[in-house]
Amino acid sequence: MTEFEEEELLDDEEEGQTAEMYEHYRIEADSGQTLLRVDKFLLSRLPNASRTKIQEAAEAGNILVNGKAVKSSYKVKPKDIVSVVMSYPRREIEIIPENIPLNILYEDEELIVLNKPAGMVVHPSYGHYTGTLVNALAWHLKDNPLFKTDDPRPGLVHRIDKDTSGLLVIAKTERAKTNLSLQFFNKTSDRKYVAVCWGNLENEQGTITGHIGRNLTNRKIMACFPDGSHGKHAVTHYRVMERLGYVNVVECILETGRTHQIRAHFKYIKHPLFNDREYGGNEILKGTTFSKYKQFVNNCFDICPRQALHAKTLGFDHPTTGQRMSFDSEIPEDMQQLIQKWRTYVQNREEIK
Repeated sequence: MTEFEEEELLDDEEEGQTAEMYEHYRIEADSGQTLLRVDKFLLSRLPNASRTKIQEAAEAGNILVNGKAVKSSYKVKPKDIVSVVMSYPRREIEIIPENIPLNILYEDEELIVLNKPAGMVVHPSYGHYTGTLVNALAWHLKDNPLFKTDDPRPGLVHRIDKDTSGLLVIAKTERAKTNLSLQFFNKTSDRKYVAVCWGNLENEQGTITGHIGRNLTNRKIMACFPDGSHGKHAVTHYRVMERLGYVNVVECILETGRTHQIRAHFKYIKHPLFNDREYGGNEILKGTTFSKYKQFVNNCFDICPRQALHAKTLGFDHPTTGQRMSFDSEIPEDMQQLIQKWRTYVQNREEIK
């Protein structure tokens, strides 16, 4: 499975589109089975399982008996069929713990909020087996028995692209993952991004609506289908924060969380994100034909060698206390330098006039 397919699978889960559960273990109690709590029944039958893990799985609805979810106190009877189900297919994947520094803003027994740098892949995949966020988390949480490295996406509630920087919440327990995932599905979480896009947007604020799905000619990227013929419903709200001549700094609020949503939506309205190679933002799309201007833009590409997109704020209810938690992060240095360079360009141009 590629990194892109991993992202798409998580995107489906995030928006509640993946109703199917996948059976990881199936055990039939023999005809002589005495009445026994299901957590004790599974403890000796599952590899690398602890009673706490099993109880958490039951609380999250992942333990079924004869096809129905049960609590950990359920008494297994003769010929009962006990299943352990997850929201992802069972497959073998080795998560190698790596001592990679993490920029952690907050951590407690249930969750971590961290600031991911641009260039870091979230999950190991084809071509990216090491150096990922999950490898770093596996090291950071190697002594935490509740962190499930056998989960293909351990702790991941949502994700951001490799070359997008910003805030992520990581669940350290199954209960937290279930609770936080439900908040993302019910749209009670808050996420705001800051981006630099090409062109001068007509309105101070607006909403982009259009299904997001795989591009029909290039399946490595996404496209917007406003007629709803492909993909899934997607809504992005935006507000212009600063107009800098041929580019705008915008704040984006996600109503849905599709793969590459902001990038594909801004491409659709003909304002692709600055230096977004996959969506055409790495070309000089606005401005003059003067060689000095072209050199200026190329210098800007060098300063911010990735799509200018940062997940700046994040809000959600704590899965245990219910307290509202809000986090904010600084715009990273490469985007700050990019924005300042455009400010200087606009100021100099006005002074010439």
